[in-house]
Amino acid sequence: MPASEFALDGLRDIIVDRFPELADEHFTMLSEGWDSVAVDVGDRTIFKFPRHPQGEAALRREVAILGPVGATVSMRVPVLELFETPRTFSRHDKIPGEHLVTAQYDALDERSRQRLGETLGQFYAELHSIDLAITTAAGALPVETWPGADEILRRIQPVLPQALRPFAETTMARWAELTQEPLGMTYGFFDGHGWNMAFDHAAGRLNGIYDFADSGIGPRHQEFIYSNLISADLTARIITAYEGHSGHTIDRDRVELLTAVHRLWELAMEAHLPAHIDGLLAVLWAWAERP
Repeated sequence: MPASEFALDGLRDIIVDRFPELADEHFTMLSEGWDSVAVDVGDRTIFKFPRHPQGEAALRREVAILGPVGATVSMRVPVLELFETPRTFSRHDKIPGEHLVTAQYDALDERSRQRLGETLGQFYAELHSIDLAITTAAGALPVETWPGADEILRRIQPVLPQALRPFAETTMARWAELTQEPLGMTYGFFDGHGWNMAFDHAAGRLNGIYDFADSGIGPRHQEFIYSNLISADLTARIITAYEGHSGHTIDRDRVELLTAVHRLWELAMEAHLPAHIDGLLAVLWAWAERP
């Protein structure tokens, strides 16, 4: 669909036509993702418009899945309402808060860090308790499978600095020998980085989590790799809390290895996009050189 179809003025017209009471509010293009664009209205309401049929299918899944998720977890999550005309879109109340990135986490005091780890550990334990039959019936799909070690190494070879090659090769060798997921498959968020969090920085408290489009059914240990994009310290706290709430024991070495694999996989998938390489390499360097 042409980019002009998703210009803010056109989306504003659709929203105001359906909700005339919003005509005097401030409209802001919040994001322009691969699957959807989002519009913030009045800093209170979020509208999402899928870009293509695949994006529409993802939005419909998200609406359906958030039903059982919202009924189960203590964490605040969006309550999406779907509209079919004049174009498929969703509406939900905005969860107040901002993203949480590494520098901001590092600036938190000990109490706020521990509270955040406990909150997220409980969230994952509650999320994983939902019966797979329920999430499957709501449309949850298997998460994307990573290609094999040889394929990842082949794809990153043109863009990987020489100094990172030993790290990449060792990671892929360890991953190739990794045993099957010991705790089985679960429905999970599988996207728990700080850009999907609504964090109140003044209070040092997480208000909610959003964007369940990438949630699905996958290996339980993989759930815990995404918070490493914020901080390994946070991930350690999440795992400890999760173990207490769920009764499961998480293999921290496995999470560490899967984190490295994930970062190499992301580089492999976007190695053909020059504009993305520096950012992906910076993330990879940060993990390879951590203390």
